[in-house]
Amino acid sequence: MSVASDDLTKPVPPKRRLALKPHLIQDKIFYGIARSAAVGAVLIVALILGYLLFMSWDTLAQQGPAFVFGSQWSAADPENLVFQIGPMLWGSLLIAVNGMLLAVPMAIAAAYFIEFLANSKIAKIATMVVDLLAAIPSIVIGLWGVGVFTPVAAHWAKLLNENLGFIPFFNNTSGSFVNSPFIAGWVVAVMIVPIITSVTREIFSQLDRDVINAATALGASRSSTFMKVILPTSSGGIVGGALLGLGRALGETVAIFFVLNLSFEINWVEVVESRGGSIASMIVSFFGAASPEEVKALIAAGLVLFVITLLINWLAAVIVAKAQPWRK
Repeated sequence: MSVASDDLTKPVPPKRRLALKPHLIQDKIFYGIARSAAVGAVLIVALILGYLLFMSWDTLAQQGPAFVFGSQWSAADPENLVFQIGPMLWGSLLIAVNGMLLAVPMAIAAAYFIEFLANSKIAKIATMVVDLLAAIPSIVIGLWGVGVFTPVAAHWAKLLNENLGFIPFFNNTSGSFVNSPFIAGWVVAVMIVPIITSVTREIFSQLDRDVINAATALGASRSSTFMKVILPTSSGGIVGGALLGLGRALGETVAIFFVLNLSFEINWVEVVESRGGSIASMIVSFFGAASPEEVKALIAAGLVLFVITLLINWLAAVIVAKAQPWRK
C-alpha cells in the first residue's frame, strides 16, 4: 500500500519537447546549406521575374491587354509600334497540348513495360535507351524532324485530312501539310517522352508489389490491375512527370523553329494546317535583327510564357494535393 502511495506522490516528469532545429554541428551545417539552397531557388525565380518585368514594363504599358490578345506585330514604323503575341501564345499552348496527348500514353506504356513486363536484361537496355534519348540536344531532334520526320508526318496529316477532314482539327484549306502544329507536336512529344517515362518508371518501381500480386491472385487481369490498382496509386507521380514534360514543351525553341511555319494568322485548332505559333521560336526568330524597342517586346513575350509556366505548375500542385489528400 505504501509503495502504491509513493508512486502516486512522485512528480510526473515533464514531457520532452522534440527539437525543431538541429543541435549537432553537423546537422546545423546541413540544415543551413539546405535552407540556403531552398531560399536561393526562390530568390532566383523572383529575380528572373523582376528582371523580365522591369525590361518589359514599357512595352506592356504601351500595348496594354492587346499585347496578349492581339494578332499583329509591326516594328517598321518607329512612331507606330505594334507588338501583339496572341497567335504565338495560343500556338504554344496548342503545340504543347498536342505533344502531351501524344507523349503521355507512350510514356506510361513504356514505363509499364520496363517495370512489369520486360525481364531484367531488356529492362536495363530500355532504360538506357530512354535516358540517352533524354540527353539528345534539341537542335539534333529539330534537324531529324525537318529532314527525316517531316515527310512521314506530312503524309499522316494528309491521310487524316482525307478521311477525317470534316472534323475541324483535321481541316486543311491550303493544301500544304508540312510545317504544321501536327508535326511540331510530334517532335515535342519525342522530346518529352523520356522525361515523363523516367518519372513514371520511378513511381512504378516504388509501388507495393504485394498489392499488385494480391489483385492478380484474386483473378484480375493485367489490364484491370493496371487500371484499378497501378494507375490510381501512381496518378500523382504521373501528373508530376507530365508537368515536367509540359514545361519543356512550352519552352521548346529550336526544334519547333525548324518544323513550324510561324504565322500571325491565328490557328485555333487546325493542327494539320501549315501555319502556327510559338513564343519561344518567335523570340529566337526575331531577336537577332530586333531594334531596342522590339527587344523589350520580345522580353515581354518571355515574361508571359514564364508566368504561364508558373501558373501551370501551381495548378498541378493543387490537382496532386486533391488527388492525394494523405500527403497533406
